[in-house]
Amino acid sequence: MDATPELKLYNTLTREKSVFSPIDPNNVRMYVCGPTVYDFAHIGNARPAIVFDMLFRLLRHVYGEDHVTYVRNITDVDDKINARALRDHPGLPLNEAIRAVTEKTETQYHADVAELGCLEPSFEPRATDNIAEMTEIIEKLIGNGHAYVSSGEVLFDTKSMADYGQLSKRPLDEQQAGARVAVDAHKRNPGDFVLWKLSSHSEPGWESPWGRGRPGWHIECSAMSKRYLGDIFDIHGGGLDLIFPHHENEIAQSRCAHGTEVMANVWMHNGFLQVEGRKMSKSEGNFITINELLQTEIFGGRRWPGQVLRLAILMTHYREPIDFSIKRLEEAERLLAKWPAAEAGDAPPDETVLNALSDDLNTVAAVQALHALAQAAHADSAARAVFAATADLLGLLPKKMEIDEAVASAVDALVAMRLEMLKAKNFPEADKIRDELTAKGIQLKDGKDPVTGERVTTWEVKR
Repeated sequence: MDATPELKLYNTLTREKSVFSPIDPNNVRMYVCGPTVYDFAHIGNARPAIVFDMLFRLLRHVYGEDHVTYVRNITDVDDKINARALRDHPGLPLNEAIRAVTEKTETQYHADVAELGCLEPSFEPRATDNIAEMTEIIEKLIGNGHAYVSSGEVLFDTKSMADYGQLSKRPLDEQQAGARVAVDAHKRNPGDFVLWKLSSHSEPGWESPWGRGRPGWHIECSAMSKRYLGDIFDIHGGGLDLIFPHHENEIAQSRCAHGTEVMANVWMHNGFLQVEGRKMSKSEGNFITINELLQTEIFGGRRWPGQVLRLAILMTHYREPIDFSIKRLEEAERLLAKWPAAEAGDAPPDETVLNALSDDLNTVAAVQALHALAQAAHADSAARAVFAATADLLGLLPKKMEIDEAVASAVDALVAMRLEMLKAKNFPEADKIRDELTAKGIQLKDGKDPVTGERVTTWEVKR
C-alpha cells in the first residue's frame, strides 16, 4: 500500500466526509451506474465517467492496480431498446436482437470515454446477461415478505422496510413520482415500485416464475453488483439525479434480499451539469453528445480534444454543479497548452496533488498544483518526471504529437488556410484554426517576409 495521505470521502448516506476504510484492502470494490445504450452518450454522461475514473485511478494508486475492482454496468434493458429490437430483428432471439440494436451505441460510448482518458473498468456487465440473477433476487424478496405479485406485476413493498428512504432522507409518504400522479390501484402503497412486469405478445420479454415479462429499472444494478462485488461492497457511485428513486430502490432490494444493514458503505454522487447556464435538453436545443464535441463543430464552431473536455470537468469539484461552456473549454485548453510533453516513468506523483485528491477528490486543488508543477517542469528534468507521473495519475499526461509526412502536410494546409483567412480579415475563422492546432500541441509563430513584407507563419511541435 502506498504512503498516500489518508483518503477521505463524502458519503451521501451519512451526509458527512469521513476516512475511507475498505472492507478488504486487498480487494477494494466500486460499482458505478453506466450508460443506457439507446443513444449516443451526452456530455452529462461524461461527468460520472470522468469523476469515477479519477477515483478508480486514485484507489489503484493507493491500494495497487490488482487490488481494486471497478464495475460499471451497461443498461440494455429498456422499453425503447426492446421495442426496436423486436421491430428490426424479429427473427433473432431477444438478447441477440438487443445486442444488434445497441452494439453501435455501446461501441461509440467506449470510443468516446477512451478519448476522455478513462480507463476500462474491471467488469462491464450487461443487464440482458443478468436476467437470471434478477429473478433470483425477486424470488427472495417475495419469499421473505418484501415483495408481492399484483395484476401481473411483482412490486416491492416499501412499508415492509422500516428505514426505507435513508439515502434520500424523504418521508415514506413522499416516496412517489409526484403529487399529481394517481396511485395505481394494484399497489399496496403509493411508493411501491416494479420489480417485474409482464409483456404482452407484441412486447419483448423473458420467461420467469411470474410469466413472460421484463425487469423493472432498479433491479438490474442490485443483481449485477451482487454478482461481481458481493452482498456488501465499498463504494457505489453515480449522478445526483439517481439518488431517488434509483439508488434508494437499489438499497431496498439488496438489503432486504440479502439481510444486510447496508448495500454499499459509501455512496458518492456527482453534481448536475448545465450547458451555457441552461439545463441540457433536446427541447432547449442544447443537447450535446460527447461524440459531437470530439468530432463536429456543433459547440463553439470547432472540435474539442478529449483532454480539454476531461480537464474542463475536473476543474470543478465533483459534488458541485458545473456550467459546461465554451469559455470553460477555452480556459482548459489554454492551461493544457502551457504544459510540457512528457513520458511517465518511475517518479512518484506530487504530494500536494495527492493531498488534494485524498480530500474527497478535490480535483480543483489538484489541477492548480499540477499547473504549478508544469511551470517548473519546463526547465528541470527531475521536476518534469514528477509532473509526468502526476499528470498521468489524473489522466492528463500531455503527449507529444507524432509528426509524419502526412501530418506535416495537413498542418501546412491548415497554416496556409489560416493565412488566407487573415488576408480576408476573417479573424474568427483564423483564430479557430490556431486554437485547434494549439490544442494538438502545435505552436504557430507569425512574422514578416524580409523581402516582400507579407505575413508568414512557421510552426513547431511543443508537446
